[in-house]
Amino acid sequence: MFRGTHYLNLDVKGRLAIPAGQRTLLAEYCESRLIVTADPQRCLIVYPEPHFVEVERKLSAMPAFAEATRVLQRIIIGYAISVQPDSQGRILLAPSQRDFAGLNKQVALVGVGNRYELWDEACWREKLGEAEAFDLKSLAEDPAMAGFSL
Repeated sequence: MFRGTHYLNLDVKGRLAIPAGQRTLLAEYCESRLIVTADPQRCLIVYPEPHFVEVERKLSAMPAFAEATRVLQRIIIGYAISVQPDSQGRILLAPSQRDFAGLNKQVALVGVGNRYELWDEACWREKLGEAEAFDLKSLAEDPAMAGFSL
C-alpha cells in the first residue's frame, strides 16, 4: 500500500526523484518497474507494473464500441510509458505527460493504495480544499458505499 503525500520538484529535464523510502518499497514489490500514465482528472498515475497490467486487462475487456471505453483506453493506455528509476532514484516523465497534467516544477506525489497520483502542487492543494469542503454525509446515501465505514 502506498500512502502519504510527498512534495517534490521536477528537474529541468522533467525527472522526478522518488523518495528513498518509497524506492525501497517499490524495489521489493515490483523490482522498481513502473508505468506512468494519464488520469482523466488531469493528473498522472504511477502504477507498479503488476497493477497496471491488471488495469490494462480490465480496460481491454470493456465493450470496444462504447465511447466511454474508447476515451478511457486513449487516455490510460495511450499515455502509458514504462519507466524504471535511474541510479539516483529518478524517473523521467514524458513531455506529453507533463503537459497533459499541467505539471510545473513543484509537484505532489500522493500514495493512494495500489498506485500514486502525481499532481501539480497548486492543483493538488485545490483538490485538498475541495475534499475538505465535501459533504461526507452524502456518502451515507451513496449506494456504492453501502456497508462501508471507517
